[in-house]
Amino acid sequence: MPTSRGRDVGLYPCERGTLAVRCLNRRRLRSYRESRNGNGVMTNLSIAAVSGIPDVQAGTDLAKAIVQALKDNNLQLKHHDVLVVAQKIVSKSEGRFVNLNDVKPGEQALALAARCRKDPRLVQVILDQSNRVVRCAPDILIVEHKLGLVMANAGIDKSNIGVFPDAQMVLLLPEHPDRSAQQLRCELQKLVQQDLGIIINDSFGRPWRLGTVGVAIGAAGIDCTDDRRGEVDMFGRILETTVVGRADEIASAASLVMGQGSERIPVVLVRGLGPSQNVSPALSMVRKSAEDLFR
Repeated sequence: MPTSRGRDVGLYPCERGTLAVRCLNRRRLRSYRESRNGNGVMTNLSIAAVSGIPDVQAGTDLAKAIVQALKDNNLQLKHHDVLVVAQKIVSKSEGRFVNLNDVKPGEQALALAARCRKDPRLVQVILDQSNRVVRCAPDILIVEHKLGLVMANAGIDKSNIGVFPDAQMVLLLPEHPDRSAQQLRCELQKLVQQDLGIIINDSFGRPWRLGTVGVAIGAAGIDCTDDRRGEVDMFGRILETTVVGRADEIASAASLVMGQGSERIPVVLVRGLGPSQNVSPALSMVRKSAEDLFR
């Protein structure tokens, strides 16, 4: 992965030899400084909806669909732009559908379904995608997904996935969201010849706050966190614990434009973040169990 260490900040292996421009440290650092004021603070950020993405099916070429939609919206990608992509269209393109009519629930699923008042078949699919059950209550089933994400229903959804007259389909998360983000980034960069960042965005509820927010479940080509420890505040005090969840903040901002109903805006262009210095996957933001006080 590209980082700020070493002489040549290259791109992912799949991009080498295909992307005309490869950023060197000094160029990336200069662009990074230009995107911020003298105090290192980001001063401008734009968020644009990319409308007109067609209904995505299993096997849809997302990169080509996104590039065409950008053209239709008179949007041209630039170096260091970030595209925030809804998890749903990534999962749909990867064929992550399950027909509940084909699912036979086991004893655990039947017992949990009675407690949380959900379809036993759906509960079985949730269990199949999970490491463990965190909480079960009427109309609520919180689990730890196999990816380590703690979320309702293992991220499995029925909304905005299509119409299936002869089936009861649900949609799973991408199997490897960071890998999906990296692959999409590679394909887009081949098409547009720009150094991009990708975030795969999903909606999460929060245990101590009302309302869902966008969360980065997959990422490529961006700094997912901004570790400020060791820096000083405006009064000279050393920051000891501050690590900014940068990718989640970007995902939440993009969610304001995406919407969560019938808006049909599964892709958002974010500009003004500047080049990435310490690229990391989204799953690196999942807190380790040993450090989690609430599991």
